[in-house]
Amino acid sequence: MSQTKEEFYERLATAVVELDESLAKSLSQEAADNGYDAWETIDKGLVAGVDRASKLFDEEEYFIPELLIAADALYAGLDILKPHVKRERVAHKHKVVIGVIEGDTHDIGKNLVRLLLDVGGFEVTDLGRDVPPRVFVDRAKEVGADLIAISTLMTTTMDGMAEVIRILKTENIRDQFKVIIGGAPISQSFADRIGADGYSAKASAAVVLAKRLLNEEKEVAA
Repeated sequence: MSQTKEEFYERLATAVVELDESLAKSLSQEAADNGYDAWETIDKGLVAGVDRASKLFDEEEYFIPELLIAADALYAGLDILKPHVKRERVAHKHKVVIGVIEGDTHDIGKNLVRLLLDVGGFEVTDLGRDVPPRVFVDRAKEVGADLIAISTLMTTTMDGMAEVIRILKTENIRDQFKVIIGGAPISQSFADRIGADGYSAKASAAVVLAKRLLNEEKEVAA
């Protein structure tokens, strides 16, 4: 009996959440061989599995070692599927600086957003993880970024996001950059409170948000 795509994606997600890197790799290869849409496979299979692992982490059923193994399974699948993701061709590439705020080294979500931004036609400068607020601002100025994207998985580092915006305001350059934030502890109310331009709970939605904000800016300028 043949399986549906949804059943296949569920198998892939289960492989990730059950920390089976070998199975995640073989299923990702199977998806590529069968011509499944690469991003859909990443989103509904690999990312769904990591989301479930993250929930188990929040519920203290999983701990850091399990979360890292789940991430390894995701990255193993990503290595296979990335070359098959359809990339958008755009005449002008918006520039984005992205990173995980200082004090946090969890970069799974950031890496997914970076991948999607790249596929979506953005020129991405990845600052990595544990990035001081000042570095976000300095690199954004240096590369001529249109947008700054900041993530965190920890509540203790959230004020660093606000500090990025405070620096931009202090230097009277806040209007030169759109700022979006994301991560498990972030909410729209927090984004509003610190003056961010937007917030997204999911990687795919972050790219949609980035495009909307920058297109709105272009329309205003016109």
